[in-house]
Amino acid sequence: MSAAPRDLLLARAVLDLASRPDGLDPLELLHDLTDYAVRLARVQSAGVTVLDETGHVDYLTASDTVCARLEEAQLDLDEGPCVDSARTGSVLRPVLLHPADAAFERWPRFTPWALAAGYSSVAAVPLRIREDSLGSLNLLQTGARTISSVDLHSAQLLADAAGSRLNHQQTLLDRDEVITQLTSALESRIVIEQAKGMMAARLGIDVDDAFRRMRALARSRQQKLIDLARQITQGSIPADADRTP
Repeated sequence: MSAAPRDLLLARAVLDLASRPDGLDPLELLHDLTDYAVRLARVQSAGVTVLDETGHVDYLTASDTVCARLEEAQLDLDEGPCVDSARTGSVLRPVLLHPADAAFERWPRFTPWALAAGYSSVAAVPLRIREDSLGSLNLLQTGARTISSVDLHSAQLLADAAGSRLNHQQTLLDRDEVITQLTSALESRIVIEQAKGMMAARLGIDVDDAFRRMRALARSRQQKLIDLARQITQGSIPADADRTP
């Protein structure tokens, strides 16, 4: 992708994230944030972690199943880039993952997990409203290509757009109110994960494909993703699910 088209797509993505209508689903917004990060920050995977009311870091969403598992592993291990960036509210510049490098000393338990999953470098940018940190957008790369400063800047622009929209709903919300919304989104995530598994099993597809179909179905029906997920977990998988691209 050349610089000019990429800049145009980035501008459109920022506008899309920042201008969602009132009544937006925070989880859907952050799903789109990870999708845009993969495409425009040119990374293999992206995930979002948030801080709850007690300051605990929790995984909220990821661009794919492998990334989601690694996000969860960081929380179980209590170490890794998403934990560091969410807690400090600061940019984590790209770190190469290698048993002999500084990453292994910094994250001795996380680094082997990430390498086993095929990732070669990591970075993160804060997700924030005004100057308050809500969590982080985490970037994971595979292969020889590293995460550049341009990629990191693109990811921060996307995260800032999403954070701005979370802050400007029908009325200006303070940080605690936004965190309450994200805590509710964490509960929704559990239902969505269950629905993904049920739909994957029913249609004989992998869970990432099931999730893509769920999102496409919800959008075509102008239905919230969580409402569709609840429908699926109650045993009602839409008849047209197997025809959704």
